[in-house]
Amino acid sequence: MSRIGKKEIQLPQGVDIKVVDGGEFGYKKIVVKGAKGELEQSIQRGVDVIVDGATVNVTRVSDSKQDRAYHGLYRTLINNMVEGVVTGYKKDLEIVGIGYRAEMQGNKLVLSVGYSHKINFESPAGINIVVTDQVNISVDGADKQLVGEVAAKIRAYRKPEPYKGKGIRYKGEKIRKKSTKGAAK
Repeated sequence: MSRIGKKEIQLPQGVDIKVVDGGEFGYKKIVVKGAKGELEQSIQRGVDVIVDGATVNVTRVSDSKQDRAYHGLYRTLINNMVEGVVTGYKKDLEIVGIGYRAEMQGNKLVLSVGYSHKINFESPAGINIVVTDQVNISVDGADKQLVGEVAAKIRAYRKPEPYKGKGIRYKGEKIRKKSTKGAAK
């Protein structure tokens, strides 16, 4: 058995979980509701989700290689959904560079990061973007995957370059700097 897959998921107070028919794969869908919102996840055949009071167990139907892989995957996805609707997830970004800045206009993030034009990034539903000090960006929401994806898209507009370190980076990210040609002599 998968070490991760066989662990029980404990449901905190105020979290409601349902297993319903349907979903993207035509089998079943998990719906988790909590204080931070509602999340859904479709599951593949070969994995069963059993809700018993305040615990959730994920079991697999067979010992095929694919079902073993799905066993741990879906247990982790459901656990992340439960954590997301209770506490949420957050990614912090920082902008480094002279003249580089960010601001919010409604639900649009406007970035000035050295291009001839400003970049407008529309915040997706369920994601909250906050800009402080014009150089610190905070992305938070209930869906772990969506928070990471949005933060990665924002970072991709101007990745940190290796010579001066200018660009958008995750808070605390270390950039390995290269020496210039003149320093090699």
